[in-house]
Amino acid sequence: MRILNKLKSLIGNRSPIRLGWHYGKAFLAALINWFPARNLTVIGITGTDGKTTTVSMTAHILLCAGIPTGALSTAFLQVKEDIQWNETQKTSPSPFLVQQFLKKLVQNNCSHAVLEVSSHGLVQGRVNHINFAVAAITNTSMEHLDYHGSLEQYRKDKGKLFKMLKGKGTKVLNYSDETYKLYSAIPTECTFSYSFEKVPSAKCQVPNSHLWLSNILTKQNKTSATLHHNLNNLELGPWTLELSLPGSFNLENALCAISCAVSVGVNIEEAVEALKSFRGAPGRMELIDEGQPFSVYVDFTVTPAAYKKTLTTLRQMIEPENRILVLTGSCGDRMKEKRPIVGKICSQLADVVVVTNEDPYTENPEKIIHEVWTGVDKNQCEAHRISDRREAMEFLLKQAQPGDAVILCAKGSDTTMWTAGGQIPWDERGIAKELLKELRMKN
Repeated sequence: MRILNKLKSLIGNRSPIRLGWHYGKAFLAALINWFPARNLTVIGITGTDGKTTTVSMTAHILLCAGIPTGALSTAFLQVKEDIQWNETQKTSPSPFLVQQFLKKLVQNNCSHAVLEVSSHGLVQGRVNHINFAVAAITNTSMEHLDYHGSLEQYRKDKGKLFKMLKGKGTKVLNYSDETYKLYSAIPTECTFSYSFEKVPSAKCQVPNSHLWLSNILTKQNKTSATLHHNLNNLELGPWTLELSLPGSFNLENALCAISCAVSVGVNIEEAVEALKSFRGAPGRMELIDEGQPFSVYVDFTVTPAAYKKTLTTLRQMIEPENRILVLTGSCGDRMKEKRPIVGKICSQLADVVVVTNEDPYTENPEKIIHEVWTGVDKNQCEAHRISDRREAMEFLLKQAQPGDAVILCAKGSDTTMWTAGGQIPWDERGIAKELLKELRMKN
């Protein structure tokens, strides 16, 4: 294994040898499964944050519309109503798993598939030989720069998904993201765009189909807005969009999901109605309720941009006299430069910050914790370092007072933790429930 890792380190990520190896595996995976995507209408969703929730929303809308659908995301594998955990915890796993999953959908008479697509997967061809009908982007921000080298290259690599449409199909773009101009220049038959605010028609690429919102309201575990649709300079609607989820960012995810669903023939009215019954993706701003007098959320917050959105949302949800308590850390063997940035954001937007272990992979956990800790401004918050994650969670929950909001970041719905010795069992949601029950019994 060491020899293999040494050889990998000597061959660049974009070396023809390395990419040829990846592309060969992708072709073989598709071949031995008889190219199952040819029998499916496939929607691909990429982006930095919000992908899993958007995939889940899109699949939910299609299923509510009576369309037999499957979905693959970082958190789960779904065949119609049957949902199982994605044990690989990879957004775009091995092409053999992807193609086997698509074959399973065909065997179960699914007509549509919704796939979460990673930038790594696009570069390495893990989703090659999949005839995407729709390609969508949630947003882009600083992430995975250790692999891509720069934010510009990262965004270009995300754009590979739109090029896979080969001038056909529909691309769904976030008008508010800096990539809009870059991706809108990639030719497709149809372009959907979405944003929180109305966009002047002259600024939208023809054919012009744009979803936007007004009257945005955010409450605890509920968001709503008025949805508008501009189609070739004709304004349609409005409709009342309601989500049983916290955070205006989930409205943005909903706009992307609705655009994807409409692109494959679902009516906007059906999509809006379906989202009223959507209860969220596992481990994504998931409320853990064991009768405690404060709110506890488990979330897959990992990027600086996601931390800003999540903590800002929590601040809007609590009363001015209450506090935000955040559990934070950073992943090993990944983009080290973001660690102090995450620490700084947490200290700026939260009242109590606990830095702990996350997924160290091959790195020293204490080194990672220290690098996050260096960014924490101890003058702006109450800050603590606790290496053991369970102990850190228990400490944080004990500090919470009635009306406070506790957010446990990064692990989400993961069922394992990656360490130098391999994967070990870890269920953040289950542990949080156990600790809350213990606290309730003691009190």
